[in-house]
Amino acid sequence: MSDVQKSATEASETPVRLRDALRQARIEAADRTGVVVDLRDAEVARLEILNEALDPLFEQIPDSVDLFDRGISQGENPRLWIDVVAHVAMGRDKRIYRFLQDSRFGRIVIAESHDVPVIVQAVTDYVARRMVEREHAMVATPLPEPAPVEKRRRSGFWSFALGFILGALALFGLALFATLRNM
Repeated sequence: MSDVQKSATEASETPVRLRDALRQARIEAADRTGVVVDLRDAEVARLEILNEALDPLFEQIPDSVDLFDRGISQGENPRLWIDVVAHVAMGRDKRIYRFLQDSRFGRIVIAESHDVPVIVQAVTDYVARRMVEREHAMVATPLPEPAPVEKRRRSGFWSFALGFILGALALFGLALFATLRNM
């Protein structure tokens, strides 16, 4: 076989090999994607188990306390949100629960465990602390007393009168300035 025939044969085999390699790479990528989806589903399932274990705790919270908004967000990293700043996420090994709180100094790990009861206790302690903080905030800052209606009406009248007089003076001054300028 001549050199030209060999290179032609090799050239025709290369796309076939590349096509096979691409096909194999796509199959492997699909398998990896399936594994990632399975891992994410496993994370969500573990978070749902924890969420159900927290049901008795959240049933005890009075309806008047609206600090907590529990729910599972399903994104790249599924999370069980306790409130706006605290959530439970799965660790890197996808078997360990990590109870985290975002603060102005960064993310704080409140608890970390493989066991659901340990995390339930940590969340219970967190909820109790948040409710006490709320009670202190409600007591420390009482609602301001509204001003009497008479005083508000008089105050509003004088504000209006002052604004009217200042506006009239400004218009008069502008008119005077325009006439002096045209002279």
